[in-house]
Amino acid sequence: MKEERLSDIGEDGGLEAFIKNIKPDIVFHLAAEAIVGNAHKNPIDAWQTNVMGTLRLLNALKNDNRECSLVVITSDKCYENNEWVWGYREKDELGGKDMYSASKAAVEILVRGFVYSYLMEEGNKLMLATARAGNVIGGGDWSDYRLVPDCIRSWERGRTVELRNPRSTRPWQHVLEPLRGYLQLGYSLSIDRSFHGEAFNFGPDAANSRGVGDLVRELSLKWEGVDWAETDGKTEFGESSLLALNCDKAAARLKWRPVLSFTQTASMTSEWYFLHNEGSEAEELCKEQICTYVDMLK
Repeated sequence: MKEERLSDIGEDGGLEAFIKNIKPDIVFHLAAEAIVGNAHKNPIDAWQTNVMGTLRLLNALKNDNRECSLVVITSDKCYENNEWVWGYREKDELGGKDMYSASKAAVEILVRGFVYSYLMEEGNKLMLATARAGNVIGGGDWSDYRLVPDCIRSWERGRTVELRNPRSTRPWQHVLEPLRGYLQLGYSLSIDRSFHGEAFNFGPDAANSRGVGDLVRELSLKWEGVDWAETDGKTEFGESSLLALNCDKAAARLKWRPVLSFTQTASMTSEWYFLHNEGSEAEELCKEQICTYVDMLK
């Protein structure tokens, strides 16, 4: 199968021709500005990619007029965060107190409006759903302003990690967990129209919603002589101290449940970076961990 690439989903032109050329059966839309700090510094670029890029994709798939299923991945930060101790459900209020979160809420509203405007007729060929994942970690992430790669880069250089909010809780999950959910949702969309227009949370069990400091301690177990220190916790943009997802809908409709504990999630992540630092190839590490995960599912 020939690999086709599109350079930028936020640019005019090219996307419709790209869709017509590859003739997709299922599309997973993950092209986005994913870093909160970047969205704060460059809001126009972030919204151009997250919102207008999504609209261009929706329009291209609608105009292609072929049977196709689309899963749009947004974020758990699309919810209006009231610092509740219970997990947010798919029907809870959307919102955002920073430009990144607001853009993700806007994508959810955009998708809903697009479905009701164009995709409700009985003969509609484009099936569409959104997926909201919790804080995803795992090997291979080298992005700036993200906890795990920041820790790894510091430890590789013998530096102390600075933690802004070590007691802030997040729904940590290994990247393979929501990816399995996305695949299940995409398949379900392709065979069952009742999933059309729906949103699904994919997050860990409540026990995995642990503090930033808890995760760093677990990550550090495979590294010798590493350290971290608390800073004043202030950023240019607001950060929530408490965030959790309710995933009952995914469990009931998709039979999806997370299988990794918090300790397993942190251990797999730390091991990937540790072995990569020791010289192992990234692709082989990924394949090995995928095989391990699949065995656990069995």
